[in-house]
Amino acid sequence: MKKSRLVCLLCALGFGMPLVAADSFVVCQSTYALCTTAKCIPVPGKTDTVSCACDVKSGYSAGQEACQSAKQTSEGEQVRSRYFPVKSHMVCSNNRPWAWCLDKVCLVDKNDPSKAQCACSLVKDQGPYIIVTDTYNESDCETGITSSATVAQDHEITDFLKNNDHLKAFPATVLTDHK
Repeated sequence: MKKSRLVCLLCALGFGMPLVAADSFVVCQSTYALCTTAKCIPVPGKTDTVSCACDVKSGYSAGQEACQSAKQTSEGEQVRSRYFPVKSHMVCSNNRPWAWCLDKVCLVDKNDPSKAQCACSLVKDQGPYIIVTDTYNESDCETGITSSATVAQDHEITDFLKNNDHLKAFPATVLTDHK
């Protein structure tokens, strides 16, 4: 069994997030929150939730939940966090916590509709995970809480997008330290 499949299998066995199957993704055209580079902060009183500052985008995106349009609530406009392919990332192999934002509820900023706050799950010990960036910086794996996904989850959604007509995965560069 490949290491990435084993990591995903461990997730399915109760170590955090559900097993991601390639056929469980849905591509939608809508307004969504893009959290792939989001920085997050703890939510007071909640040990398993962080608030992440995400960008609001329109167009095609992928997620595991059914497609949903933006909806108006008493708190403001609500959108879901979705995935858009990345061009480069680095891999972190430590047990630091990070944020899982896919399909999470987000509230669009009333003063800046290009931004949203998303309530994401705080996870750790899921195996190697990615940090979306265009430059290698080892401290990105060691400080703060960033929206992320495991390497296995990244492979699953990338494989799904290879056969999608509306949203294609980019040939992503994995950045490494060139010491």
